[in-house]
Amino acid sequence: MLTSLPSSTSQAPVATIWPDFNPMDLLSIFERTQQITVLPRPEQPALTHYLQQVSAKMAGGFRLTLPPEQASPDMLDHQWRLPEAAGKTALLTDICQLVQLYADLMDCPQVGIRLEVLTQAMCPRFHVDRTGIRLLCTYTGPGTEWLEDAFCNRAALKQTHASLEAFHSALILHPQGLRQASQHALVLLKGSRWQGNDHAGVIHRSPQIPPGVTRVVLALDAIW
Repeated sequence: MLTSLPSSTSQAPVATIWPDFNPMDLLSIFERTQQITVLPRPEQPALTHYLQQVSAKMAGGFRLTLPPEQASPDMLDHQWRLPEAAGKTALLTDICQLVQLYADLMDCPQVGIRLEVLTQAMCPRFHVDRTGIRLLCTYTGPGTEWLEDAFCNRAALKQTHASLEAFHSALILHPQGLRQASQHALVLLKGSRWQGNDHAGVIHRSPQIPPGVTRVVLALDAIW
């Protein structure tokens, strides 16, 4: 369980844990009724610039499953062979820091890592993940959208609708319940497979991506 920053984060030469970050803020996701925890953090210009330069060469994204203690910038680069440009080390270091942080939070022996490179919404329909607790971090492009429980009709998730528009009309009780994460924010999403959460889970979707924009998002899943 998370009690402090993983020691490896203090050794990162380029990307650093953001100022005023308190890892204990992540623990709210374990509260029974808490379905999402969002921690904003400042943009890291080196990461943004790197991805703007090379994302067109990263079609399909990258995946890897590994014990968190093995995560290092050199190891990830060896596995993924990211395009060369200024800022690559900053991105790899940030990913490794988040892997360590997430693994410490979840106390899991392995972490599934996905770096998705998208030009259209991957999951445009509001849904609940059949997972435990997933971490998302959008580096470029629009962030993940979710609905506050007080402004949604959860029963609509199990009903049949003639169109996506009809489904969203039945689901969303008021548009003020729609939220969107900012770039670089950490988003912890609780799914329906978390213990005691069978009939809950945060209702969320992938955002629409404007023409000419690439969304790069990191997803981490605990694996036992």
